[in-house]
Amino acid sequence: MALRINDTVPDFTAQTDQGKITFHDWIGDSWAILFSHPKDFTPVCTTEFGAVAQLTDEWKKRNTKVIGISVDSAEDHRKWKGDIESYAGASAGFPIIADTDLEVSKAFDMLPAEAYLPDGRTPADTATVRAVFIVSPDKKLQLSMTYPMSVGRNFAEVLRALDGVQRTWGQPLATPANWQQGQDVIVATALDDAQAEERYGKLDKKLPYLRFASNPA
Repeated sequence: MALRINDTVPDFTAQTDQGKITFHDWIGDSWAILFSHPKDFTPVCTTEFGAVAQLTDEWKKRNTKVIGISVDSAEDHRKWKGDIESYAGASAGFPIIADTDLEVSKAFDMLPAEAYLPDGRTPADTATVRAVFIVSPDKKLQLSMTYPMSVGRNFAEVLRALDGVQRTWGQPLATPANWQQGQDVIVATALDDAQAEERYGKLDKKLPYLRFASNPA
């Protein structure tokens, strides 16, 4: 069964380039982003992991831990990080899971249950494992994205999406198209006008069902 929004994400124990982790314990009371890639020492993924490294301060501001995953070994991950850091000019301090048995990739529905690693595999053999999962502190999936191998992920968008889910998490709020941090948010129709104004102050009513509040605290 596919992993859906608001499902509790699978817990697992796995080796990383920084040692063994248990996923839920590793998350703790933080937010988390799990992002996958087809193979170490590949061009697009090197640029992507470099982008993640360059955003280290932004993840920290948002109480968010980031962790990569591929089916390569922890030793390969450690070697590859030298290339990532050389390209990005930033330290890649986040762990990368060594999913050599495909257990995590299958648990997160990134590969079919019957998938296996052929001898002499190429990135195409694990092409489906290019995904992003944003997980809240209660260990539930809040957002997922899947990209084809030919398109590098936009981590500015991942950061924007993280801001959006953090801003609306557990609140009767939503963000409009192209929302950026600090902009007005939409008040859910679950609240009538009186309830919404009592909670968020004066509303900017564009339509009876489209009401903005000034980025309430």
